[in-house]
Amino acid sequence: MNYKDTLLMPKTDFPMRGNLPNKEPKMQEQWKKDQVYKKSLERTEGRPLFVLHDGPPYANGDIHIGHAENKVLKDIIVRYKSMSGFRAPYVPGWDTHGLPIEQALTKKGVNRKKMSVAEFREKCMEYALTQVEHQKAQFMKLGVRGDWEHPYVTLDKNYEAEQIKVFGEMAKKGYIYKDKKTIYWSPSSESALAEAEIEYQDKRSPSIYVAFKVKDGKNVLHQDEEVVIWTTTPWTMPSNLGIAVNPKFTYSVVQVKDRKFVVAEDLVNSLTETLEWENPKVLRNINGKDLEYVVCRHPFYDRDSLMILGDHVTLDAGTGCVHTAPGHGEDDFFVGKKYGLDILCPVDEKGVLTHEAPGFEGLFYDKANKPITDKLKEVGALLKLEFFTHSYPHDWRTKKPVIFRATKQWFASIKAIRDQMLEEIHEVKWVPSWGETRLFNMIRDREDWCISRQRAWGVPIPVFYGEDGEPIITDETINHISTLFREYGSNVWFEREAKELLPEGFTSEHSPNGIFKKETDIMDVWFDSGSSHQGVLASRPELRRPADLYLEGSDQYRGWFNSSLSTSVAVTGKAPYKQILSHGFTLDGEGKKMSKSIGNVIDPIKVMKQLGADIIRLWVSSVDYQADARVSNEILNQVAEVYRKIRNTMRFMLGNLNGFEARDRVDYNDMPELEQYMMIKLNHLVDKVKTGYDQYQFLTVYNTIHNYCTTDLSAFYMDIAKDTLYIESKNSLRRKSAQTVLYDTITALTKLLSPIIPHTAEEVWSYIPGTEGYVQLSDMPEVQTFDNAPELEGKWDKLVELRNDVLKSLEKARNAKIIGKSLEAGVTLYPSEAFGSFLKDAKDLDKLFIVSEVHLGGSLDDAPAESESYQDVAVVVKPAEGEKCERCWTISPTVGEDHDHPTLCSSCAAIVKENYEG
Repeated sequence: MNYKDTLLMPKTDFPMRGNLPNKEPKMQEQWKKDQVYKKSLERTEGRPLFVLHDGPPYANGDIHIGHAENKVLKDIIVRYKSMSGFRAPYVPGWDTHGLPIEQALTKKGVNRKKMSVAEFREKCMEYALTQVEHQKAQFMKLGVRGDWEHPYVTLDKNYEAEQIKVFGEMAKKGYIYKDKKTIYWSPSSESALAEAEIEYQDKRSPSIYVAFKVKDGKNVLHQDEEVVIWTTTPWTMPSNLGIAVNPKFTYSVVQVKDRKFVVAEDLVNSLTETLEWENPKVLRNINGKDLEYVVCRHPFYDRDSLMILGDHVTLDAGTGCVHTAPGHGEDDFFVGKKYGLDILCPVDEKGVLTHEAPGFEGLFYDKANKPITDKLKEVGALLKLEFFTHSYPHDWRTKKPVIFRATKQWFASIKAIRDQMLEEIHEVKWVPSWGETRLFNMIRDREDWCISRQRAWGVPIPVFYGEDGEPIITDETINHISTLFREYGSNVWFEREAKELLPEGFTSEHSPNGIFKKETDIMDVWFDSGSSHQGVLASRPELRRPADLYLEGSDQYRGWFNSSLSTSVAVTGKAPYKQILSHGFTLDGEGKKMSKSIGNVIDPIKVMKQLGADIIRLWVSSVDYQADARVSNEILNQVAEVYRKIRNTMRFMLGNLNGFEARDRVDYNDMPELEQYMMIKLNHLVDKVKTGYDQYQFLTVYNTIHNYCTTDLSAFYMDIAKDTLYIESKNSLRRKSAQTVLYDTITALTKLLSPIIPHTAEEVWSYIPGTEGYVQLSDMPEVQTFDNAPELEGKWDKLVELRNDVLKSLEKARNAKIIGKSLEAGVTLYPSEAFGSFLKDAKDLDKLFIVSEVHLGGSLDDAPAESESYQDVAVVVKPAEGEKCERCWTISPTVGEDHDHPTLCSSCAAIVKENYEG
């Protein structure tokens, strides 16, 4: 007899290699065919609803690794919730309006000037929808499950109609108004920007000190004295109408050679050094408040510059006398308005100086710095020119500098609803917790939100103007426009004249002749996406407002989190979300920002083709996503190695479940202690992993499962259980108990892994005996209660520690050539008194240590000199006595006792006779 044929070796068709790039697309196609998303909702009908509302990515270009991280995080949560007692719909969305699409069409050769606005918008819509389909296919390749057939897009007619309602409700409550203010203006985008669209980058700027001669000193200053200002924007000098000083500061008149300068007293010393004054002499000091209404002369225009008072003037830099151009600065605007100064803004939408800046018209503002500085030098007003690098606001889309420019714009008042917004922020749960402070501070310091943009591709501001120029916004006009948009889309605004857009027979006191004009500005795209709580949550029957969770990158505190809160509180009085979860950005392996020019970009599409979507998903779970996450080819290869270990663990379990059926399960109480111990360990795994999911701590999930597979299973239980699984008779209690542990373990583990690596989980599920359908359409394993768990676990934790000590001694004996394989060893233990009484009741220690024999010697004090001593035991390793069994390879004195099977130990001989003879 060939005894190899009597061993029950692992057998499974589950492949060792994942081959994910080839398998995943086929699986996804099958999921689509089987309507798995729809079935997930049908299966959970009647359960509590959990709504994760998708923040819309911008529909332009391929997805990047940051997109992948974001969508996978959402998918992990939705999949887990669906398997954990909730009904969890997921409606993906896209942001489809805005400048980048206009620019993309221009790059493609579309000549906007040769077509009407409506025609250009049609092309924008066509392009946006192709981008939606393009990105949709890429997101689906990641295995993200959702209602891909019915996503929301902000250009959708129904969405736009709901957005108009949001605008109308805010206007009705008095939160929408038009005013001339100094706002962020992007010459590169030719549009106003909101604070949320600003990012700060370093910029090299000129720094100039300029002297303004006194024209009328009001008996405070003399005409031979000059007031010194400092500015980093020489191009705004043609706009100067005033000089602000702080009423609480003291100012000095300083004589330098034959000139007399007025500066803040506290800055005299620093200015002496900066302006290289020789032997300056302070002639007198003046209270700042006394300088009010002193009149200076503009350095190169025949125009006055009025000295005014402002608390915004500080001593942090400059001279304590602030150049004031109401058309180009927020503080300048407000203080200028207070003193009745003109709001002069001689810069057009492209950033080019106009005829209101004589001598410099036609120059781009940044190019005007040098000729203006030259002019100041020519007239003797320039005291110092130097350059410095500082943090400066930039357009976050074009990455180009912005300017402050006074124009008439539409605003949403944040001030009017600020207290309510701040209260709602406290009601929201924030992960990480610092998110609350971040958004709170943003809202606390914000007065208004500039919502108008001077572009073509967006939702028009639904305002009409009467013959007297008065804006017209009524319930009647808003409802009519909303109805028109729902039927025709927002392009109807640009296809029809104002009269055709108004309700039939509409009249207004502002237009006695019935002549109306329509607004040409569009809404800020943040108003678009910020209205999704109305356009999606409140409009789709499977969803609800407020959502349970918004999950986006940390840049959305100034973006979507902010705009959504603003519009929702304005319309409903409540936040649109119960919880905010934010993640960091993706960086390369060295913690650097990714850049195509540097060549450190990780393309998720390429990764999916090379390694598979499940590897990206496993990577997402392996990082502390709330901080910035590093990713590189090396990191992904490390994750792929972890994947292989998990997969091989699954394969071992499947191989040893060959022939096993669910009805073969052994009851916990009938199992040997080792198997009971493993059931308890599995219970802990389920508890810890589910807690990790519940708390959105996916790194905990990843580490717990990885450690369980490598430590508890591979290095411990599977190492010990091999002999039982291979050698024992097929139906022995010990073997069936081991198979039960493997069956319950792989069933639970597959469910626990399903939200993270759904493709692999479904593949494993299809090989588990007795399973049907999809694992993603099942529920998470429940945490069980075992009455003997505390006592048994305490005992076996000690035995595991003992095993670790014995394994160290075996390794030393192996290195000393005393033994080869561990089955060649006999082990004698010399325990401490307390440990000795504990070990007397321990069974099958030889199987626990994977040796041929174990003896208990005397006490710890009796241990021979050659023993290896540990905390509670000393260990002696010697070659085991007896012969090697041909079947189980143990060394046993019983080998040869059975005459029919002289090369087998008595245990193997009995198994063979009972199961393989006759």
